[in-house]
Amino acid sequence: MEILFIAGFGPITREPAEGLAFWRDSFGLSFDELAPDYHHARGLQGAKAFGLWPLRQAAEATFGGPEWPAGRPVPQAWVEFEVASPEAVAAGEAELREQGHELLVAARQEPWGQWTARLQSPEGLLVGLSYLPSFH
Repeated sequence: MEILFIAGFGPITREPAEGLAFWRDSFGLSFDELAPDYHHARGLQGAKAFGLWPLRQAAEATFGGPEWPAGRPVPQAWVEFEVASPEAVAAGEAELREQGHELLVAARQEPWGQWTARLQSPEGLLVGLSYLPSFH
């Protein structure tokens, strides 16, 4: 088997209207409704990385310790949206806060040089705004 690229990725929504509103209104993604309540962001370009991120590392990067907090949904996946600069990460964080979202990680530079801000989607997906210099 030869895998060529990631053909698609997306959360499984428990509440389709809530999921659509989060992804469309918070991140400005455009969707087509291909079937009742099935929305697809066709124009969004593909992933630069497909990574298996251990939960303990995600917890460390998000909360500063190896345990995921008991009161939070345990994420089944992560997605990061790349932006143009570290300043764009900070601006995106501010925009998400203004929309009323709780940010788990304020815009910051990680030890490996990536700039990130993180929150959770209604589905529990760990969502990041990211600027990784090597991608530019």
